[in-house]
Amino acid sequence: MSNETLREQLLFQPKHGYDLLTAEQRTEMEEYCKKYSAFMDAAKTEREAVTYTVEMAEKAGFKPLVAGMELKPGDRVYRNNRGKSIILAVIGSASLNEGVNITAAHIDSPRMDVKPNPLYEDSEIAFFKTHYYGGIKKYQWTTIPLAIHGVVYKKNGEVITITIGEADTDPIFCVSDLLIHLSADQMRKTLAEGITGEQLNLILGTTPLAGDEGSDRMKLAVLSILNEKYGIIEEDFLSAELTIVPAGKCREVGLDRSLLGAYGHDDRVCAFASFLPLLDLTVPTKTAVCVLADKEEIGSVGISGMQSQCFEDFMADICASQNVSLLHCFANSFCLSSDVTNAFDPNFPETCDKRNNSRLNYGVGICKYTGSRGKGGASDASAEAMGYVRSLFAENGVVWQSATLGKVDQGGGGTVAAYMANRNIVTVDAGVPVLCMHAPMELVSKYDCYMTMKAMAAVYKGR
Repeated sequence: MSNETLREQLLFQPKHGYDLLTAEQRTEMEEYCKKYSAFMDAAKTEREAVTYTVEMAEKAGFKPLVAGMELKPGDRVYRNNRGKSIILAVIGSASLNEGVNITAAHIDSPRMDVKPNPLYEDSEIAFFKTHYYGGIKKYQWTTIPLAIHGVVYKKNGEVITITIGEADTDPIFCVSDLLIHLSADQMRKTLAEGITGEQLNLILGTTPLAGDEGSDRMKLAVLSILNEKYGIIEEDFLSAELTIVPAGKCREVGLDRSLLGAYGHDDRVCAFASFLPLLDLTVPTKTAVCVLADKEEIGSVGISGMQSQCFEDFMADICASQNVSLLHCFANSFCLSSDVTNAFDPNFPETCDKRNNSRLNYGVGICKYTGSRGKGGASDASAEAMGYVRSLFAENGVVWQSATLGKVDQGGGGTVAAYMANRNIVTVDAGVPVLCMHAPMELVSKYDCYMTMKAMAAVYKGR
């Protein structure tokens, strides 16, 4: 046997995705990425993602799951959890005693939230006070175009939906930063200290209400505009949920257009990849379940997070239709926790173990464990679970790579996998490698997006 043959047989040598891509697959990839880009343009918040998903699901025949509903193979059901998260299922031909196949992603992203009493004026400039949500580098959110998305609940029960800054005719918003000429003190600070949370104040306006000679003229002018367009008053901010996100659309990046740049790839890139294949399922062998959760960026807590009881309630109602024990169903189930991982960045090689880090254009990243420093907080998948995923992907032509989140002592992170595993569900992490994760614009490879979608479809198919 030649050394070259031995090398091919024994060494693990991943190949660049574009060296494996057929012409037919490339067409499929581009079509998929166009659909994904449209989703990203329409769904910059978890509320918008749920609205978009419900609309697509209902067009595909999904119906709200009601307790006591009789379910048969091929039935399509979903539960909208208060407009902030959603769970969907296609009932399979096998008994729920054999478990279900689950994909679980999250649809929230780091951002700035408007405080409950946000509107103020200082030096004749009207501002919104904000509170950042999730892990951000605060300096990245200054001097970029921003938009306002969200809802306002008025005292009379009326709900107002607000989106300002996305249409070409809309104004945009901005957080200011200090000019370089006066930044001597600021530049001596660390990146973490250069901009504080209380300096992330959104500029709303600088002109007074015509003819007004009282105090807070700019604040009153801004309120007048909001009242005229939306009928809201200052007190309504107390029952509002307004978020500040980067303005603009998902765009192709690079002369070869191989990357997609957008806000919120983490983790809507995996959410869309998890949801879309569900629409094409007819009657899977095992029931296929897709969970799109909220609050992952702050610990998966709260009524719409992955730790809430909503998932159990949904699954309990499905199991009740077959008189199956929920715990027995969980024990025989499999979950692919579909969250992004970090792509190796040669500009910052010192942060990663290059041998074990995911790279752009090498397919979906399989992450045996996340956590930080000694696997703290990790869901550490077993050899059996990893072997199942390897075999499943091989059978379905899914190109994959191994992934870890940085060097051992560098930091780390976690996702919803631990909470699924805590339910006695075999769980493995997998997702799209991302450059500039948690930045106002993140980068992903079209090829990796496509392979992640194929991975989710393979999970629903099962073995």
